[in-house]
Amino acid sequence: MTTEALLNERGKTHGSFAMNAHFSQALKSIMQSDGAGYATMKAEHREALDQIALKLSRILSGQANFKDHWDDVAGYAKLASDACK
Repeated sequence: MTTEALLNERGKTHGSFAMNAHFSQALKSIMQSDGAGYATMKAEHREALDQIALKLSRILSGQANFKDHWDDVAGYAKLASDACK
């Protein structure tokens, strides 16, 4: 599969890259502006939140009925939960 074909295919479920970037950066900005909360978290927790923000942006700009998006959110939440141990 060519890069262009892959991008076209992903665009069907993930929405446009520009819209994804808009939502993802907005969500990350809100999380990071909290002050001490985000800054003092473990790297695993911050990364899980960043990845969840990306997955949420795909849900908002792509297809909410694309099951993989929701499974990915659950997966990153599980990884963050495991990092609490």
